[in-house]
Amino acid sequence: MASVVFERIEKIYPNGFHALKGLDLSIGDGELLVLVGPSGCGKSTLLRVLAGLEAPSAGVVRIGEEAVNERSPQERNIAMVFQDYALYPYLTVRGNLEFPLRMRKLPKAEMRRRIEWVAGMLDLGEVLERLPRQLSGGQRQRVAMGRALVREPRVFLLDEPLSNLDARLRVQVRAEIGELQRKMGTTMLYVTHDQTEAMTLGERVAVLDRGVLQQIAPPDELYSDPANTFVAGFIGNPPMNLFPVRLVQSEAGLGLWVGGQTVPFPDGRYRADRLAAWVGRELTAGARPERFVEVPDGDPHGFWVTVGALEFLGHETLLHAHLDADAALRSEHVVVRLPGRQERPRGAHVRLALLGEGLHLFDENGKAIEAS
Repeated sequence: MASVVFERIEKIYPNGFHALKGLDLSIGDGELLVLVGPSGCGKSTLLRVLAGLEAPSAGVVRIGEEAVNERSPQERNIAMVFQDYALYPYLTVRGNLEFPLRMRKLPKAEMRRRIEWVAGMLDLGEVLERLPRQLSGGQRQRVAMGRALVREPRVFLLDEPLSNLDARLRVQVRAEIGELQRKMGTTMLYVTHDQTEAMTLGERVAVLDRGVLQQIAPPDELYSDPANTFVAGFIGNPPMNLFPVRLVQSEAGLGLWVGGQTVPFPDGRYRADRLAAWVGRELTAGARPERFVEVPDGDPHGFWVTVGALEFLGHETLLHAHLDADAALRSEHVVVRLPGRQERPRGAHVRLALLGEGLHLFDENGKAIEAS
């Protein structure tokens, strides 16, 4: 096991594509870090740079205390698991597990010890003599992980390992990966575009967009305190609602202009007396779907929305609505999480209020305004 450090990593391909831009990132010894972001954001490139399959254009990669830029992939002692498993179809499970050990010319007794250990840990003992085509998707994924683990690597890399599994198996294998990492204490870098995987697996989650690290934090912090509008809109299912607002000052105090309506600024996350510098400026507000409450018609903190659609999910209903305003703003919409089964006719007007602790404000550049 070992820690991993990326120092000011740049990766520019010959065609000019800038895949990684000054990236700094540290992974603790024995930590499971999840790297998440949309397709093409640089996740797999960073994985390949760590594995030695790609050379960085600038910056230093460290494993433990050692700079490994000049080290070959074999010398780095890193194991990778890919989304397509990459199993040898003509070898049994035992043969697939043995293969990397044979390449390293380990003694037969040591190979047997490692295979028995991995087979027991991953529940593969009964399928050791089967071929990959005779296995389920979840079993093939466990074999791919086992083939990596028998090498006893310093760092374990997983590149979209669950993307070929159906929804039920993804949940099962995701739990198995988390439990395996806790048992072994192996340093893991797990790459995915699925933010649900990221939020349920990672001790910390690093969010990447267009080669730039946007935020790295524990999952609950990413959800409750996003650093910018990209993280706010990427993390969460449904993601955070983002819509234009403006702070207005009057004799009645600080107000929030939203959807063509002005309501008193909600108490909670921000102190009104600390927001004077932002009055009159165009800002973006963010609120999670569960941070809206339905209020009576006369509630002064409420603003009107128009119902667009309802999604009944069994334990809850998602209300899709757009803000009431002039025609130029009618495209702005919000998603509200309501308990149980709810019925609202399409086109109906509903009055909502924002819970103050759930209101996030972002400046003109999309950066979070610090709470006070």
